[in-house]
Amino acid sequence: MKKLVAAGIFIVVLVEVMALAVLDREIVLVVVGAMVAVVLLGLRLYLVREPGDDSDTVGNDAAESLRRWLSRTETLVSRAESTRRDWDRHLRPMLARQFELATGQRQARNHASFHATGAMLFGAELWGWVDPQNVSRTGESEPGPGREALDEILRRLEQV
Repeated sequence: MKKLVAAGIFIVVLVEVMALAVLDREIVLVVVGAMVAVVLLGLRLYLVREPGDDSDTVGNDAAESLRRWLSRTETLVSRAESTRRDWDRHLRPMLARQFELATGQRQARNHASFHATGAMLFGAELWGWVDPQNVSRTGESEPGPGREALDEILRRLEQV
C-alpha cells in the first residue's frame, strides 16, 4: 500500500510540474484526468486482489513458526536415534551451548569447574553425551543414545 501511495503522489507531482511547463492548458486537463484514472484503477486493483498474493507480508506468522519448530524438532529426534557421529556433529554442540548458557559455566574459563558442574547436573552417563570434549572419531557405526537420553538431558537443562 505504501508503494501505491508513493507512486500516486509521484504521478500527481509530475502532472503538476508538467502543468506549469506546458503552455497549452487544454492538454493539461486531459492528462490530469488520465493520471487520476490510472491511480484510481491501480488502487482498485490493489484492494480487490487476493490476500495470498501479498508479497510484502512477513512469513513469520504463528502457523509458519510452528511448522519450522516442528521440522527442527523432528530433525533433532531423528539425529538422537541415529549414529553417534550424527549426535557428535549436531546435537552435542547444541546441548553443550545450552548447558553453558543455563549454568553460566564457560569451558574456556575453568575447565575443571565446567566438567564438575556437568557431571553433577546430568550424572556420569548423560554428561558423556553432553560433554563437548567427548567426541568420538570413529562413531559411524556406534549407535546414538536415543530419544530417551535426549529427553532426559533436555528435561534436566530445563530445570536449571
